[in-house]
Amino acid sequence: MKIDETRQFIPVRIAVLTISDTRSRAEDRSGDTLVERLTGAGHLLAARDIVTDDRDKIVSRLRQWIAAPEIEVILTTGGTGLTGRDVSVEAHREVYEKEIEAFATIFTVVSMGKIGTSAMQSRATGGIAGGTYLFALPGSPGACRDAWDEILVWQLDNRHRPCNLVEMIPRLEEHKHRS
Repeated sequence: MKIDETRQFIPVRIAVLTISDTRSRAEDRSGDTLVERLTGAGHLLAARDIVTDDRDKIVSRLRQWIAAPEIEVILTTGGTGLTGRDVSVEAHREVYEKEIEAFATIFTVVSMGKIGTSAMQSRATGGIAGGTYLFALPGSPGACRDAWDEILVWQLDNRHRPCNLVEMIPRLEEHKHRS
């Protein structure tokens, strides 16, 4: 991983959505972790909210934020596990136009180094919809730290070489402009 210091950093506008039936804002350590990490890296917090583990509510909030021009990236935390209430992945996939399959793979590799084969219990996912990047992360602060520190901090930095997600933002919807 290499940062090209000759390039000027471009802050990205990021929304954080916590998915939980039990957490309030005061108890949202995973959301706090993501906000601390993204603002510490120089990005802008565009929105933050908590919704329950309800697929329709998650999809509704994702669609609202995808439609908002001031949001370029959506990070969700929670609901990526295997229980009956874990529906974040299904909600994300309902709105994706394209899935970023390699995000799940890379996240699993990172997790394997921290929690071994328990990494198989996470269904972290990433995708694109309406020119917005979306990433569904597990609900633990440690998993949020791992996803940010090992993957997202680099891919959401336009100075990262050889390539990054930021430089593609203007091109995510170019198919809509073709005749």
